[in-house]
Amino acid sequence: MTPSLATVVTGARRRALRDGDRQIDTAHLLHSLIESDREAGAAFEGRHELARVLGYLVQRSIGYGLRWQRSVEDSPAGRLLPAVRGAEPQGSRPSGWSPAASAAFEEAFRRAAGRGDSRARAVDVLAAVAADPGSRAAEVLRRAGVDTDALVARITRGLEAGPDALEEAPVPGA
Repeated sequence: MTPSLATVVTGARRRALRDGDRQIDTAHLLHSLIESDREAGAAFEGRHELARVLGYLVQRSIGYGLRWQRSVEDSPAGRLLPAVRGAEPQGSRPSGWSPAASAAFEEAFRRAAGRGDSRARAVDVLAAVAADPGSRAAEVLRRAGVDTDALVARITRGLEAGPDALEEAPVPGA
């Protein structure tokens, strides 16, 4: 994990605890990604798109998303990848991650390895949660009017352009 991604994880954990949620889900990750990582913010089409997403995420604890409170975000149709599915022995305490969030991290590491990088970046996680149509993060993105396929494509193009391409992009709202 990059230092930036470690900061995202810490922020997501703090959000889940504050919200009283049993597990860190993809919406917690999305909120932390946007607040903590410059590349993640730069991946959006502009300030207006980012503001709408943040608006939905802020509403999570005061209305939107209350149906998620104290429930587990599952990964769609048993999509859990083998490394996640067998990671916890029966009878053990839960990892603290929703199955969908765990699957997103596994996909982020797969994306990084696919381009020859030994560490996943925050935008790899953003691409993974946006690409999972059943994730809470993807639901927030769609409700905010974000084309998740286009977001994933922008991230992929940015990473293919070079290791610093997204970091050099202007930060929405700055």
